[in-house]
Amino acid sequence: MKLSSAFLLSLLFPCTLVSQVQEIDSVKRPAIYRAQVALHHAFKKSNKDLVFLGNSITFWADWAELVPHHKQLKNRGIPGDNSFGVLERLDDILSGKPRMVFLMIGINDLAQGIPENTLLDNIKRITKRAKEMSPKTTLIIQSILPTNKSFNALNDHYNAQDRLLVINEKLKSLADDQHVQYLDLYAHFTNYEGLLKKEFTWDGVHLTLAGYRQWVQVLKENGYLKK
Repeated sequence: MKLSSAFLLSLLFPCTLVSQVQEIDSVKRPAIYRAQVALHHAFKKSNKDLVFLGNSITFWADWAELVPHHKQLKNRGIPGDNSFGVLERLDDILSGKPRMVFLMIGINDLAQGIPENTLLDNIKRITKRAKEMSPKTTLIIQSILPTNKSFNALNDHYNAQDRLLVINEKLKSLADDQHVQYLDLYAHFTNYEGLLKKEFTWDGVHLTLAGYRQWVQVLKENGYLKK
């Protein structure tokens, strides 16, 4: 009989602590996950590729249209993905030894109740594996974007808004410690209240064309989209 971690901990700790135990389903994946992983696996890979790796925010960007002069941009976003999903498919992403990997992950982890320490630990594991498997690849950890609860559409995704500045600071520290690059997108997307600007989103999480153009502009300003 398989016992849950919560049950096992209940045998060791007082009941007052058991209520704080949270189950983490590290193997749950969105319905589209397997099909997208198979698709990405089948595509040709090159050491000239600039790979955008993440969730639906990455997935819905038409990078070929947004950056028409650059033919090596690869979209490897999967809707609903989290840091556990990225870890699972990372080896295949790195097998082509891409020139750069732009990672944006975390908002679904937080929406799913995955503790921020677990998220940060997973991103640390991602950086270490990238350096081991493809040491010539430049890994750029991108900040988690702000959200805007006024849209009242994806309420689970708004619950970390007040913590995002702190989480992003921890991501920056993690990047510094692991000697990988960090790109602060958050500061370019917030309004005076610290919320995702309304012109950049249609549901408080996902981006409009203006939002994607802002993202591309920040990449260009930081010299990442040179041929």
